Amino acid sequence: MLERRQHPRNRVYYGGMVAFNARNSTLACTVRNFSRHGARIEFDNSTMLPDRIDFEIERRGLSCRAHLVWRDRNAAGLAFSNVQETSDVIPLDLARKLRATERANRQLQARLDQFLSEL
Repeated sequence: MLERRQHPRNRVYYGGMVAFNARNSTLACTVRNFSRHGARIEFDNSTMLPDRIDFEIERRGLSCRAHLVWRDRNAAGLAFSNVQETSDVIPLDLARKLRATERANRQLQARLDQFLSEL
């Protein structure tokens, strides 16, 4: 197989998480190789993934945006977005706090909309 990557990847066996749909949909995955620029992930069905996703590896404390470079039935290749900027990779605990805050925001907005419709 022709190696087209500019940066070599290390073989790993990590548990990962893919999130999409404003982080409302998540899929557990297995990370099979990893570098600072991308990863190869495996799971049951990659055809349901959108082209842009949020990607997490809890073991490494990594949370970042990624896009699919390729996909087949049970695997996908990811390239991390803007890896040159350190602001793109945020600590996992901050990503979880952000997700919880966004969820609370949506709930408050729904309550406000309900209150305004009753007026």
